[in-house]
Amino acid sequence: MSQVVLALGLVLAIEGLVLALAPRRIEDALRLLASLGLDQRRMIGLGALAVGVALVWVARV
Repeated sequence: MSQVVLALGLVLAIEGLVLALAPRRIEDALRLLASLGLDQRRMIGLGALAVGVALVWVARV
């Protein structure tokens, strides 16, 4: 459970840092995502999920 809390804390810290340092870039990225089709967004999400799972797996090995 402590690893889940640690992971969540790291995600929030990185997201907060990005929002604090480059808020306009986030707005641009959100506009770009909104302009993509549903299937494209789904594929990006699945790709991010796959990369995240792979990183966790590599970190634990």
